[in-house]
Amino acid sequence: MNKPIGIFDSGIGGLSILNGLSQTFPKENFIYLADNKNCPYGKKSSQEITALSVKNCNTLIQLDCKMIIVACNTATTNSIEHLRRLISIPIIGIEPGIKPAINYTKTNNIGILATEKTLESKLFLKTSLSNKTDKIKIHEQIGHNLVNKIENGADIDLIKKDLIKYINPMLEKNIDCLVLGCTHYHFITSIIKKIIPKKIKLIDTITPIIQHIKNTLLKSKSLNTQKKLGTRKVFYNGDKIIEKYLKEEYDLGYINF
Repeated sequence: MNKPIGIFDSGIGGLSILNGLSQTFPKENFIYLADNKNCPYGKKSSQEITALSVKNCNTLIQLDCKMIIVACNTATTNSIEHLRRLISIPIIGIEPGIKPAINYTKTNNIGILATEKTLESKLFLKTSLSNKTDKIKIHEQIGHNLVNKIENGADIDLIKKDLIKYINPMLEKNIDCLVLGCTHYHFITSIIKKIIPKKIKLIDTITPIIQHIKNTLLKSKSLNTQKKLGTRKVFYNGDKIIEKYLKEEYDLGYINF
């Protein structure tokens, strides 16, 4: 099936997912929506996040996508169940890596850095409670304004200052793994690695989600059969700053969605 795979995020965060998928599935066609007009999602109500997610999905359906990747932790945790009830094509979300962190930890202390709405969501609470044992403690930290600063290309020193303020209290709790609960944070992993000790494992969701997408495509027999390399189209509806994060082979365009 040569229809494109649709991906959306509130801005640049999901590009890390697009980059990984492009390498894994070079013959697939991809359409990426950056809803940067409405970025960040993390400070909006659950109802607003769900409405924006439905709007993005409808746009991708109109663009004839065969599958939709919700490449945003906040959108996933607040709206994925509603989207799956509403939409007939496969919908795959991005959830914080709580389970792999629980399997990894030796100190029984896990740190998670995420947006406010991700940490408040019913799905996050359900995932945490279903995987957590009595011994394991999950130390949550809201990444206040990090998405905005990453999206707008803020000075690295300003981002580092914020990260130190957010991460140090978790380090004092003896965490041995740190879950990155927002796809935007993938773009600042190099800064985070300079703050945390080498013994602390960073956990994001890119590798497991790519494997999940591969399994879904194989199971539904919807892998692209074309012999040529696939297309990568990126659409934005706000600021054009996203352009500096794109690979050369990505086609950038503006649409009002």
